[in-house]
Amino acid sequence: MAAYKHFLVDTPAPFVAHVQINRPQKLNAFYEEMWLELKEVFDTLSLSSDVRAIILSGAGDRAFTSGLDVQAASQQGVLQQEAGKSNDVARKAVGIKRHVQEFQDCISSVEKCEKPVICVMHGITFGLGLDISTCADIRICSKDVKFAVKEVDIGLAADIGTLSRLPKVVGAFSWVKDVSLSARIFGGEEALRVGFVSYVLDNKAAALNKALELANLLAEKSPIAVQGTKELLNHARDNKLADSLRYTGVWNSAAIQTSDVERAMLSGLKKTKPRFEKL
Repeated sequence: MAAYKHFLVDTPAPFVAHVQINRPQKLNAFYEEMWLELKEVFDTLSLSSDVRAIILSGAGDRAFTSGLDVQAASQQGVLQQEAGKSNDVARKAVGIKRHVQEFQDCISSVEKCEKPVICVMHGITFGLGLDISTCADIRICSKDVKFAVKEVDIGLAADIGTLSRLPKVVGAFSWVKDVSLSARIFGGEEALRVGFVSYVLDNKAAALNKALELANLLAEKSPIAVQGTKELLNHARDNKLADSLRYTGVWNSAAIQTSDVERAMLSGLKKTKPRFEKL
């Protein structure tokens, strides 16, 4: 695996990649260089034939991520970058919009990754931590997790993805407004109750073990089937039923011709474990 400045990437099992946000001394808080590198990591893994499932976690014992590095943002953020370029409000607004769009695109790379992403959260998981985790396909947390949609506490509406994705993830709009308007902290059991996470484990190590168990299970299956299922589920979430059915038909008119179908069926008859070609 390639070496990165702000992320640790290794292969704990065949066809499984583990990505760790690696700035534990700052509670894995993000600044611009980090979210640009996050996109580089996930764009690379998305196209790697050696990867079929990805685990995303935070290094250290205290936090998945505390969110945006507010100190760095106050010194080198978009307002500072746009200062002095123009006194025209509209032109400043265009520059800020472009910055936000780039930021959104970097975080969305987790969602757009062709491979399923399992997000493991522990400790502090504020702000950007929710933006990132709502892009993941499966979410797991430890009992010590502290979630918060924190942006209103710094005078902003969350703008990198949580307000767009969280209502679709949990489907309980009253609860989404509750946590988003108040910025209150909530824990793993509440997250499990509303469907934000699939599992709550005793500690980070147990949560990572559960993620690896799931990732191994996904990596053993046909990559054509798994990646197709992710694509079709995401399309169904964002489109009308009729459009989704039509898209599924077109998608599978190609996918059904894969040799993986025959291999999977024969292995079921013979009670053997199928092996699938790299994709």
